[in-house]
Amino acid sequence: MSYLKINGGHPLSGEIEVSGAKNAALPIMAASILTDEDVYLKRIPDISDVWIMADILRSLGAKVEFEGKGEMYINCSNLTNFYPPYEFVGKMNASFDVTGPLLARLGEAKVSLPGGCNLGSRPVDMHMDAFRNLGAEVEFVHGFVHAKANKLTGKKIQFRRVSVGATKNAMMAAVLADGITVLESAAMEPEIVDLAVFLNTMGARITGIGSSTIVIEGVKKLHGLSYEIIPDRILTGTYLVAGAITRGTITVKRTWPDFLESFINAMRNAGQNIVCGKDYITVEKSDKILPTEIISAPHPGFPTDLQPVITALLSIADGTSIVTENIFDRRFMYVDELRRLGANMSVSDRTCIIRGVKKLFGAPVKAHDIRAGGSLICACLSAEGESIITGLEFIDRGHEKIESVLAELGADIRRID
Repeated sequence: MSYLKINGGHPLSGEIEVSGAKNAALPIMAASILTDEDVYLKRIPDISDVWIMADILRSLGAKVEFEGKGEMYINCSNLTNFYPPYEFVGKMNASFDVTGPLLARLGEAKVSLPGGCNLGSRPVDMHMDAFRNLGAEVEFVHGFVHAKANKLTGKKIQFRRVSVGATKNAMMAAVLADGITVLESAAMEPEIVDLAVFLNTMGARITGIGSSTIVIEGVKKLHGLSYEIIPDRILTGTYLVAGAITRGTITVKRTWPDFLESFINAMRNAGQNIVCGKDYITVEKSDKILPTEIISAPHPGFPTDLQPVITALLSIADGTSIVTENIFDRRFMYVDELRRLGANMSVSDRTCIIRGVKKLFGAPVKAHDIRAGGSLICACLSAEGESIITGLEFIDRGHEKIESVLAELGADIRRID
């Protein structure tokens, strides 16, 4: 079993570049299904989730080649299948992103309920309702969503609540539909914006990008393109917390501060010195970590994927912090692992009370999901003594070569296979 061995207590220092965004790359890879021409993607992160999506596309008949240095070639001209294997789909939630593009391109999709991190209920009912609104026949049988349509027709779709997944699938299905589709209460995350910009670059007609109302005028055909993925805001935040929790100074380059306004404000409220430039963010050494309150919410609110990471920072704050999770009902599963390191935390329903301690101490811990992995790495970098982190299959899904990046910043971290 592979694991990370970390000797904590070393302040991080230096500059790093962040990789492309996982949560943008995966739906964009899926959207390549919508054209029969060549798609060239740049800044693709080297993570296991990307390779799973590549396997899914190959299983449908696509040609996928990784050309090194974050570049990928995809050609879906010879799609032969609308039924991706369960053994791939069951590995991550984003695998369901292929449903909308398959329905739009082939007129049929049969995709099992997705797997991935166990963060609580992730129903696909709003995806199914959106497909029905566009004119598809949709049924759920034996664990599979089966959607069929001779022709998709644009329509107004009002989501009951903000859903990143349903917004992605509805938008990708609607770009080839007849007429105009209006998505109301749509997700506004930067990754949704990147997907919409990608589709428009392919020839789609999408307006209202970045707002809660997205308007899609269907087109007959989309064309190939070359496109660069946006920087990963979650990975950016994780590295900034790693610098802050070790009382270090680090700069994350080739990132976009505008994506992280709520996170940056929360870090400043926690007493951290954050300096932003056009394409970089620096966290400067701070002697104190102040208690604060965090409430996760859809964008532009505080991102749920950075909630576990900032909770690790607040575990050694000078006082009591309150973190409320409004997106996933099982997000706090990582708290028990932080307690192994000496954190003083208690969870009630969707709220975590964090009573800051002077220091954390090394211990064996296990990551149970991607972002819990980032939280544990940050905590172990701060902890006194040696820590062992298992569950690397989750960490590798969202963190490109994280042990190498942190080692460049001065962390005593090694991967043991």
